[in-house]
Amino acid sequence: MPSTTSPIILILGSGPNVGQNVAKAFAAKGYKVALASRKLKEGDGGSEQVHIATDLADPEAVKGLFEKVRGELGVPSVVVYNAAAATRNDPKDPLSLPLADFSRTLNVNTTSAFVAAQQAALAFGELPGSAAKTFIYTGNILNTTTMAPLMDLGVGKSATAHVIQSAAAAYADRGFKFYYADERNADGSAAFSAIDGAAHATHYLQLAEEKEEGPWQQTFVKERDDDGKRFGGRFTESKVSISSRNDEMKTERLDRILSLIRFNSLVYGNYPKTLRK
Repeated sequence: MPSTTSPIILILGSGPNVGQNVAKAFAAKGYKVALASRKLKEGDGGSEQVHIATDLADPEAVKGLFEKVRGELGVPSVVVYNAAAATRNDPKDPLSLPLADFSRTLNVNTTSAFVAAQQAALAFGELPGSAAKTFIYTGNILNTTTMAPLMDLGVGKSATAHVIQSAAAAYADRGFKFYYADERNADGSAAFSAIDGAAHATHYLQLAEEKEEGPWQQTFVKERDDDGKRFGGRFTESKVSISSRNDEMKTERLDRILSLIRFNSLVYGNYPKTLRK
C-alpha cells in the first residue's frame, strides 16, 4: 500500500454535477481523489487522482474497487456513494416492473451501496483517530415520500436510508460517521433535477471535517454568502416538511424529469446534462 500523508476520498458515481464538484472541493483541501463510474477511463487521473471504471450494478465489483484504491492511493477516510439508477414503471401498475429491471436498480441504489458502506467501515477501522472516517450517501426525498413512476428508485433510497441509520447508530462509538444527504429547496420541497453540485460539495466537506457526528439524515438547502457563492446549509427540524406545495411541485417537475431520463439504463452520471449528478 502506498505511504501517504494526504487523506483520501473515494467517490462512487462521479457525474459532472455532484461527483465532480465534490472531487474538486476535497482536492482543494489536500485530499487525494479516487473516482469510480462506468464511463471513466482508467489512467486519466494523474498522481493525485485515480479513475476506476466500475459498474455498480455488480455489487461483487465494489470490494475489488476498494482494494484497487488501497493499492494505488491508500485507505480512504471519506467515501461518497453518489450512484443511483431507476427504471420507469406504469404509475397505475407499479408491480408490472420486470424483475430484471427491479433487481438491477436495487443493486445500484442499495446492494452496492451496502457493500461500499461495509468496506468503508473496515477501512475506517485501520485509520487513526484523527481521520475523518465519513461515509455519505447521496439521497433524495424518496425515503420519505413516493413518486408513482419511479417506484424502484424510492425502494432503493428508502432501503439505503435504513442501512445508513443503522450504521450511524452502531458505529458512533468508534467515531465512524454515516450520512444520508438530501438537498431540498428553501421551503422544504424536493430539489429533484435542480440539485446543486457546489452546495453538495460544501456540505459534504463540512460533514467530513466535523469531529462530532451529526444527524444521520442530512437534509440541506443551497444558500449563498455575501459574495454570491453557493454553499450547503442545514435545515432545522421545523423547516423539513412535506407540504401541499411540495406535492404540486413534485407533479410539475416529474414531467420534466421523465422527459429526460433514459429509463432502460439509468445511472446517475449518465444523465442528459441537465440531470447529471
